[in-house]
Amino acid sequence: MSRNSFRTSTGRSVTAVTAHEMRDVDRVAVEDVGLQLLQMMENAGRILAWHVCAARDGDVIVVAGNGGNGGGGLTCARHLANRDIPVQVVSDRPPEELSGAVAHQFHILDEMNVSVTSGVDSLADADGRATIVDALIGYGLSGDVRSPADEYIDWMNDRTGPTVSLDVPSGIDATTGETLGEAVAPARTVTLALPKTGLDAPTGELYLADISIPRTVYDRLGIEYEPPFGDADWVQLEQ
Repeated sequence: MSRNSFRTSTGRSVTAVTAHEMRDVDRVAVEDVGLQLLQMMENAGRILAWHVCAARDGDVIVVAGNGGNGGGGLTCARHLANRDIPVQVVSDRPPEELSGAVAHQFHILDEMNVSVTSGVDSLADADGRATIVDALIGYGLSGDVRSPADEYIDWMNDRTGPTVSLDVPSGIDATTGETLGEAVAPARTVTLALPKTGLDAPTGELYLADISIPRTVYDRLGIEYEPPFGDADWVQLEQ
């Protein structure tokens, strides 16, 4: 697999990273450079909301986990609600079990009276044509998808409306592209900061979102980087 297997529509090569390398990027950005997780999450959720608006036809359902992806999904839900777009959030666990930045984002939605439920059963009456936001599992997946995440993935794949995945489709190994048990098949994926090497496998359109990680982070890690965004917040990627 080429480490520069992705290009923008203008032909600029964009370095892809493994899950391990992306963990290093996040660590250096936060611990060394001082970028805050909530800053990156805000950018991710705002850009994701733009793509959901572009893809949607009707209501939106955000399926969120308890990691960074889940926090990005909840942030996306806030931006959609701010635009009077009907949106509900389904968490993979009860709100009282959420932690960290995800719990922070839940508190905001709760104050906004945005519906946040948990459990696949809460989706029984959901519109099968709704646009789905897959914010369930991030790039850190390292083994077959376990219950209850596999049930949410099955539910998402049974819908007829479009699905937009955040960063990596849930169930896909971010490094190898291998399907780890069950995997979401999105219409588009909005990956963050840099594309992941495993994203040459999933189908659907692929977009890269600028979450404000400065070039010095990549320089410190020896990752070849030329800013691909120009004056935009995101670019579409091709293989």
